[in-house]
Order: sequence, then C-alpha cells, then structure tokens
Amino acid sequence: MNVFRTIFPAPAIILASLVSMPLIAAAQSPGTILHAPEAAKLLPDSVYYAGKSASTQLRNSAGIRFSDDHYVLAVLVDTSGYSSAVQEKYQGYLLTEVPLEFSDHSLPAGAYGVGFVGDHFVVTDIGTHEIFQTHATRDDHMQRPLPLQILESATPGMDRLCLGRTCVDFGRAK
Repeated sequence: MNVFRTIFPAPAIILASLVSMPLIAAAQSPGTILHAPEAAKLLPDSVYYAGKSASTQLRNSAGIRFSDDHYVLAVLVDTSGYSSAVQEKYQGYLLTEVPLEFSDHSLPAGAYGVGFVGDHFVVTDIGTHEIFQTHATRDDHMQRPLPLQILESATPGMDRLCLGRTCVDFGRAK
C-alpha cells in the first residue's frame, strides 16, 4: 500500500499535465481573422466618440475571434461631422474584449478611436485624449490592399491592422 501511494502521484501528475496542455495551447493560440461580412454582424451601425455619434462603414470592418470567444473588432467611421483636427487622428473605431500589445504599448480592453497619421498609428480614448502613438509601416508588397483589414503578421502570435497599405502589428497581451 505504501508503494502504491509513492508510485501513484507520478502518473496522476503526468495525466494532469497532459489534460491541461490543450487548455494552455488554446489560450495562447492565435485567433481567427474575421473579414468584413463576419465582423459587420458584430458591430453597431454607429459609435460614440468625442460627444457625437458617428456612422460606421461596416463594409470596411475586420476582426479577430479568439479561441476563448473574445473579440477584437475594427471599423472605419464617417468622420464628416468632426473638426479637421479630430478627423486627422480618428479614422476608425477599435473594440477589444482583451488587452492588446502594440510594440511596447499595452492597451486594455475597451473602445478606442484609432487612426494612421503619416508613419504613426494613433490610439485615443473616446474623449479624444491620446493614449499612445507607435510606428506604422508601409507594405508595398501587399497584393490587394483594402481600406481596412486585419492580416496575419510575419511575427508569430501577432496580427496586422492595415489601413490601405499602412499597417501596425499587434497581438493579444500575454
């Protein structure tokens, strides 16, 4: 009996490790990219930003569905009712149910205004206060640029949010 107690913990530990490995892998696995038709089903017709309601361009939307059923969604917005200073930085709306990482910047779950200004990606809160800027790159090799899309990044575990040929890499925070 004493020998059984000594031997039994090892198989139990191995079994527990094998059972938990798929759960760990699922939590770290990349998400499924959603194209405009799938993302549009999840997005509202208009969003709140800077004291106004802006219409969304659902045909210009994209997203990611993670294996744990959390989402990141992006959509271009009609900024015609905003000042030119706001329009410069606010081209789209980013909704994320999980924390994200952009280069060396962390972004908590929430709703944000986003835009590409020159070679920078700008993130603002819904009151137009800048949260951060990070470097964006131009992809001259992209075969079919769309107004807004999410693509897989060359960096494992990362994706790319692109406005035309201008892109920024991001990933789910670990």
